This record gives sequence, structure tokens and C-alpha cells, in this order.
Amino acid sequence: MAAPHHLAVLGGFTCQDDPGLPAGTRSLLLLGPAEPGYWAHVTAQPEWGAPDPIDRWSRRVIGRMACDLGAKAVFPFGGPPYHPFYQWALRTGRVWDSPVRLLVQAEQGLMVSFRGALALKEVVEVPRAVRPCDNCAQPCVTACPAGALGAQGYDVPACHAFLDSADGAECMNSGCAVRRACPLSLAYARLPKHSAYHMGQFHK
Repeated sequence: MAAPHHLAVLGGFTCQDDPGLPAGTRSLLLLGPAEPGYWAHVTAQPEWGAPDPIDRWSRRVIGRMACDLGAKAVFPFGGPPYHPFYQWALRTGRVWDSPVRLLVQAEQGLMVSFRGALALKEVVEVPRAVRPCDNCAQPCVTACPAGALGAQGYDVPACHAFLDSADGAECMNSGCAVRRACPLSLAYARLPKHSAYHMGQFHK
């Protein structure tokens, strides 16, 4: 059901009576972009060209999937209340806290993002994976050209100040240098213009 929309199950976990989840939820599946093909697909949808196109597309597509499955759709936007996608991701065994505190996923590395989740009444097991950072040279730790993101945490004002400078053009046009430094990110087919769009949204 997700594949025609260039979405994938990036992780999931089983649960029962979890606070913050719809009543009766037995499994939560986190959905995110699946490349190659996602960016070309989403920018061709009817929501594109109006405000918040990706959020509105996500509500339509994932909301319809939920209806077809008798499930509930939840999203990482549109609050309050806001759903704890970061904490949910860490429960999946396929997404982890990276050395720079950004989430890192088993296939997509630091390029992972979530468009929504399906809260199912059925138990669905999602295979766990081995945390990739444990056997990695961790180039992400020293990749930030502004020194704003590393093992010490994230200096958001320093990041924005760098993006305002001429030296920040590469991050604005190609995506965050730290995310791009991850070996898994390098192997993932995310387009620079996809990253540039989100950098523009972040740096408004």
C-alpha cells in the first residue's frame, strides 16, 4: 500500500495501552520517503504549489491508508498536541540516536524522516537491525563546517548564522553536511533538491 506512494515502513513496534496512542493500538508503523522516486512523485501531486504541500499530501495519502486498514493515522506535524516521533523511532530497533543526536536509520542513515505513522489494532512485527554507528568511523561528528553540530550537541543559532553566509550555500543547496557525511546517507538515493527544499523550510 505504501510503495505506490513512494513511502516505506522505516520501523515499527508492538504495544498495548500506550499513552499518547489511539485506544486499542497494538502496533505502530512509522512511514517515510522511499527513494528513488519519492521526490519526483510528491512534487507532481495536486497539493504541490500551495502552502504546506508535503504535510497536506501526507495527510491525504496516509489518512486513506489508515481508513483502508481500519487503523488511525498520526503525524509529526499539526499539533499541539505533538506526537513523540523521536521517542517512537528509538523504540523500533531500526532507528537510533546517532553520535550527533540526529536520528539514524538502518537503510537511510541520517537522511531519515517521517511523514506519519499507522496505529494498527493488529500485532505486526518489524525486524530489528544492528545499530550501524557502532562499527562506523563516525565522520558525522566532525563534518559540520560551522562547528554547530557534533558530539557536543547542536548550536542552532550558529547553524543559522552559517547558513546566512556565503559559505553556507553548499548546505543550503545540497543538504546538511553532517547528514551527507554518514556512509548510509551517501548510499541512499536522496536528491539534493529534496534536501534543499527542507533546508529552505528550516532556514526561513
